[in-house]
Amino acid sequence: MTKITMNHGSGGEVMQDFISKHVTAHFPKMNFSVPLDALDDSAVVDDIVFTSDGHTVKPLFFPGGDIGSLSVAGTVNDISVMGATPLAISCALIIEAGLEMDIVDRVMRSVGETCASCGVPVATGDTKVVDAGAADQLYMVTSAVGKRSPYMDHNLEVASQYRKVDSKWATDNNVRPGDSIIVSGYIGDHGVALLSFREGYGFESEIKSDVAPLNGLIAEGLKTGGIVTMKDPTRGGLANTLNEWCSKSGIGMEIRENDIPLRDGVVNACEMLGIDPLSIGNEGKVVIACVPEMEEEILKTLHSHPLGKNAACIGHAVASDVPRVIMMTAVGGKRILEPPTGDPVPRIC
Repeated sequence: MTKITMNHGSGGEVMQDFISKHVTAHFPKMNFSVPLDALDDSAVVDDIVFTSDGHTVKPLFFPGGDIGSLSVAGTVNDISVMGATPLAISCALIIEAGLEMDIVDRVMRSVGETCASCGVPVATGDTKVVDAGAADQLYMVTSAVGKRSPYMDHNLEVASQYRKVDSKWATDNNVRPGDSIIVSGYIGDHGVALLSFREGYGFESEIKSDVAPLNGLIAEGLKTGGIVTMKDPTRGGLANTLNEWCSKSGIGMEIRENDIPLRDGVVNACEMLGIDPLSIGNEGKVVIACVPEMEEEILKTLHSHPLGKNAACIGHAVASDVPRVIMMTAVGGKRILEPPTGDPVPRIC
């Protein structure tokens, strides 16, 4: 009998196959604007944008963040990348009996501070306590609702000046040949920070998690206009995001390795550990596809925001009979950037 493994929840191809065959296959199909089986970051029901996230990160506290800030940021970002404004979140706690009350207070304080910083309050929630040993300290489930961004229609009108835009939301299937691919900053920080701290590797340069709510940054991008698709590259990292877009949009991509923002510390740590930084999860970055005519304006907007100052265009979508990502390597060659089977760093969110 097949049993669940860590890869079934790690964000790559194994998880996608598991969800489609063993989870969503059992649910009734609903005629939503963005339905469940689209497997976008949020669903859209009667113009209400809705998402839900479970968080099992280990340890609870890590350089640059904690399970509280991570839960709020991740959920806010899933609403925002659809082209929506997050309105409120729910916060459910599953607590192991015996957990110190000071830890709960510390996490909830972080939740409150992160909510205040992004302007999205906690509106409801739930609390459960399980026997000691039945959970690992603390798990959190956050959900959120949002409404269409007041800047989204303008954004798509700008894009439509240059090509036909098929979706009224920033969905994964909306990328077309010629579109520019932009990342908002350094990739791989969160996964390396968590792994280094958890395993005690002690790399020479301390890398901090990039955990951050991106609703403000994304709103500025929509004001500029020309964005057709967005995604926060969490589990499975940039490699997973790009391959999802290729598969769902029926296109290929050509990505320039030299243009991908990567810290030297992240590259060195990944080389030492034998893992690909492009397959590691991020918690404060957005990947954007935009019409090429607006690439420079969008980059200028991102660079003016603290969370986008290191943004870069890393390549373009291309017509292709095979949906795949081709990497132009630093030494002048080409290689296929394969979709990861799962994130190489477990329990990072």
